[in-house]
Amino acid sequence: MSAPSGTGPGRVLVAVYGIFALAATSRAAVQIATRFAEAPLAYALSAFAGVVYIVLTVALARNARRLAVAACLVELAGVLVVGTLSLADPAAFPHATVWSGYGSGYLFVPLVLPVVGLLWLLRGVRRS
Repeated sequence: MSAPSGTGPGRVLVAVYGIFALAATSRAAVQIATRFAEAPLAYALSAFAGVVYIVLTVALARNARRLAVAACLVELAGVLVVGTLSLADPAAFPHATVWSGYGSGYLFVPLVLPVVGLLWLLRGVRRS
């Protein structure tokens, strides 16, 4: 049996996802409450990213590997799709989302994080 994802280095992953969950959700909530009409797509996508980060934090902390893998795949797809669209059609994203420019506003952590998460989660599967 593999070690729980919320132990050892997995704790760092849980902590980083927790920080992103709090940051993305809080930022999106303020933006939606105060300026939604300015960039509804960007703010809705930021809120969606926040929900994905919350799901990942909880799934990793509770060792719900299947849910965590699925959420990491959704996150990676979101970063790649939103990142590409935000660069291809900047007018559609007048304000940045967490995933705009592949997470460039967050030092590309949103691009690297799901890859690290998947490697961590799948490492445990290979061992068992």
